[in-house]
Amino acid sequence: MIRSIFRNNESKLETRPGIVDLPETGFLWLAASQPGEATMAELRLQFRVDPQLQGTSVHEDEEYVYLFAELVSMNEQREPVVHRVTFVLGDRLLVTLHDTADFTPLNRAMQRLMRHPKQATDARSLMRMILAGINDSTSQVIERIATDLEASADAIASLSRAAGSDGRELGVADLSETLLKLNDSEALISNCLESQLALARVARYLNGEVDGRREPELQLLIAELMQDINGVKEHAAFEHDKVRYLQNSVVGLLNIKQNQIVKVFTVITAVFLPPTLVATFYGMNFAVMPELSWQHGFTAAIALTFAAALLPLAYIKRKGWLR
Repeated sequence: MIRSIFRNNESKLETRPGIVDLPETGFLWLAASQPGEATMAELRLQFRVDPQLQGTSVHEDEEYVYLFAELVSMNEQREPVVHRVTFVLGDRLLVTLHDTADFTPLNRAMQRLMRHPKQATDARSLMRMILAGINDSTSQVIERIATDLEASADAIASLSRAAGSDGRELGVADLSETLLKLNDSEALISNCLESQLALARVARYLNGEVDGRREPELQLLIAELMQDINGVKEHAAFEHDKVRYLQNSVVGLLNIKQNQIVKVFTVITAVFLPPTLVATFYGMNFAVMPELSWQHGFTAAIALTFAAALLPLAYIKRKGWLR
């Protein structure tokens, strides 16, 4: 599906389905979602936009600059989504091609354009507005990740105290679940970092298309946008360091839990091995066993068994191995 956004003769923003002719003044924005071969062929025929160039990172020809990027944004369901977006920038024509049915930042850019129509007078100023919306959307994704990491940090604190809210001891399974969530957060925050790097590259090329003498205000706005993009990237880098720290904490707790389990079984083995040895002696089928004729032979065997169990336990406790 493709939409055409432009200003009509009354200087009002108008949206039409399909592709319209380039207006005499102002800009034409063609927003295409999941474009097919027919749409791309029509773009090439009417505006000489080459569809074969959307797989490259950056390309220029006599009329347009082609910029490809993979960008992260929040959709209408408040879920992060990775989009493959191609920007085709000309003097008065801007084409946006994305591989998903709905690219939320474009809708937000449309709303901002309706509120502040004077901020977009040509294709370059319009693209700056779109990039600002994408940057804000990625920032929302990072803020959501930060909230999830706070919850993960609280869960790790509970795990370190070895008790849950229901009083049940938390073990390796709980740690593994938390570690999987952290791995998902790390993958998403890595996508956000890559998205900000790609967005910064697109903003640099946009800045190179602006004539600083004729459009000083636009160049200043793009410079501020680049600073905002860098700020969001730094926030993503901070959250990435945080998730790596939490991952290391969970792995450390996991090792401690596993060592505690091994220690428990080791103590049990050390305590019950001597009584097992005593019972083995009395399970032998010897013809002569004097203890069988003793009056208190059974009591002595029981006492010896308990002593054989208590002595290793007392030694282990004295060494502090039960802590």
